[in-house]
Amino acid sequence: MCKQGVLRYGSDLDADLKNNVYRQEKERRKYFAEVAMEYQIGDPIPHIEFTEEEVKTWGTVYRELNKLYPTHACREYLKNLPLLSKYCGYREDNIPQLEDVSRFLRERTGFTIRPVAGYLSPRDFLAGLAFRVFHCTQYVRHSTDPLYTPEPDTCHELLGHVPLLAEPSFAQFSQEIGLVSLGASDEEVQKLATCYFFTVEFGLCKQDGKLKVYGAGLLSSISELKHSLSGKANVRSFDPMVTCNQECIITTFQDVYFVSQSFEEAKEKMREFAKTIKRPFGLKYNPYTQSVDILKDTKSITKVVNDLRHELDIVSDALNKMNKQLGV
Repeated sequence: MCKQGVLRYGSDLDADLKNNVYRQEKERRKYFAEVAMEYQIGDPIPHIEFTEEEVKTWGTVYRELNKLYPTHACREYLKNLPLLSKYCGYREDNIPQLEDVSRFLRERTGFTIRPVAGYLSPRDFLAGLAFRVFHCTQYVRHSTDPLYTPEPDTCHELLGHVPLLAEPSFAQFSQEIGLVSLGASDEEVQKLATCYFFTVEFGLCKQDGKLKVYGAGLLSSISELKHSLSGKANVRSFDPMVTCNQECIITTFQDVYFVSQSFEEAKEKMREFAKTIKRPFGLKYNPYTQSVDILKDTKSITKVVNDLRHELDIVSDALNKMNKQLGV
């Protein structure tokens, strides 16, 4: 997927980085791109020897963000970050390896990591989510500006996305956006990508009556994380029908941020939004085969109903046993 779908990397980034990419960094980008392009599904993700400068940049980002997380990040993020320190080597002086992170996520939520050379098209990226595959870059933002990056780097992926991909409810939310994109028109995919951008990337939520951050773009940007909860940011309630038309900005702070009461509320709103997308079939992810089942006839739908009936029988039996133990 990433071999055909990469939109830009290497020399194509000169304009975006405002000519701040030196020859040495270009070579480094080329190396990371080659690692991603040569990767085969099922193989271990190659171990990366990061340079001293890259580790130092990561350390600056890691240290400064960890000062903000206790007051800015949502509780699910704060719950999972220590686990990543324990099992994946998240430290100020160490950039975690994607293979370690991928194994951790697989055990937690079924998600796996796939290295990618740069931006993917919205359709390719969302399609990966549908199969619980998250595409990750491995390069590190430029050392001259560690506070903000206009493009996803390994600090963004590892500190922004991964802690919440380790949370089952959030992982499901991400996957459901991906599933809805399969078979959708280009226009509908763009709307879904915009909703993803303003939730998974730049979303806010309410917890204990206070605004908290769950968007990866905010959780990996020191300056914008501060701005989003400063009281100066424009914050609106998340409504997919409205949000899908909002302009996405990647070169500076967002003009507006959208807040949900919880992941579950955002998920339910996206499910209602998904019903407006026209497709001649339904889709269901099969965790046993790690594939997507197409529901387009009586036979396929009957199978899903039978599976659900079996699951409900298991739940009913468990409730009966629990009631007996409680003497109800």
